[in-house]
Amino acid sequence: MAEIKSASRRWEDMETDVLVKIFKELNMIELAPVALVCHAWRSACSDPLLWNTLDLGLLKSNFIQTRASPFIWVDDRSDRKLMKALRIAMSLSRGAVSCLIFHFNLYMKDEHLGYIAERCPNLKRLVMPAWNRITKDGIRHAVRMWERLESLTMPSIAHPSYIMEEIRRSCKNFSHLKIMGTFDVDFAFSIATNLPNLRVLSLRCSILIREALLFILDCMDHLETLNISHCLLLDTPTTTTTTTSSSSSSSAAVVGKKRVFRELDGSIRGKAARLREFFHCQSGSCVACERMSRDEGLMRWYKYEDWFWREDEVSSLALGDYGKLFDEGCLDLGFRN
Repeated sequence: MAEIKSASRRWEDMETDVLVKIFKELNMIELAPVALVCHAWRSACSDPLLWNTLDLGLLKSNFIQTRASPFIWVDDRSDRKLMKALRIAMSLSRGAVSCLIFHFNLYMKDEHLGYIAERCPNLKRLVMPAWNRITKDGIRHAVRMWERLESLTMPSIAHPSYIMEEIRRSCKNFSHLKIMGTFDVDFAFSIATNLPNLRVLSLRCSILIREALLFILDCMDHLETLNISHCLLLDTPTTTTTTTSSSSSSSAAVVGKKRVFRELDGSIRGKAARLREFFHCQSGSCVACERMSRDEGLMRWYKYEDWFWREDEVSSLALGDYGKLFDEGCLDLGFRN
């Protein structure tokens, strides 16, 4: 019988799309040594299909709250682990990351943010962690590098104007903003002044000042979608008497100098009617609303399910499930605090 030679192919000759499908099942730590096998595997490990979204939402800082600025102390080991993760991710992704997600309890420094900004020039969406330790110059420098930025999820900040101004100057396609914290009149004025073309705004689970809400509805003509679900809607009345007032369209409870609105009044509903989407919920039977009320408007996310902070009624701002690139396996392999 004639000898039958079996045709065989080398692993490095496998089609790139097949390699990418296989490598999608690996996390970031597992990909690092795979990328060293050969040039073809390195190329597949850096494919944009793998790195379009880099979800670091499981990575948190080991921190202690303090009374002095920046009101947080972070263990040096957390900073080193974060930089280690960023170096691996930035090396493999080769600038392909367009969506970057951080946990709200990740306290990075200027050097971390700058490192990311210089290596993610195509970033379109950023879910920003707390920026207690990031300076104004650090934020400005990063935003300046992200000319294609379209969407930002951010914690509240006392004086947001410098960030909004930099976004106006540098990010011409910016259209989506989510605030996690307190939204007052100054914040509303800063957004209306610097981001008049904003189309989507989510204030979900925030302290929301009624005057700020009315200002946004009056001034932002291009706004299409607004989410105020589970917000603690407050007003500052002229009287300090504790009373309860109600009418056919609204009700409010005055507690000290703060008046909490339990329902949206006709003025708000009328102004919001022009929006394409208007999400609101102030239900006593809603879990998120109940938690918001119990936490007095400052949601203590750490007490609840780890996915809870990732939700949003606006589909384009919801984070969904955790990404595979940085999963529990990465924590087990050296990034757990």
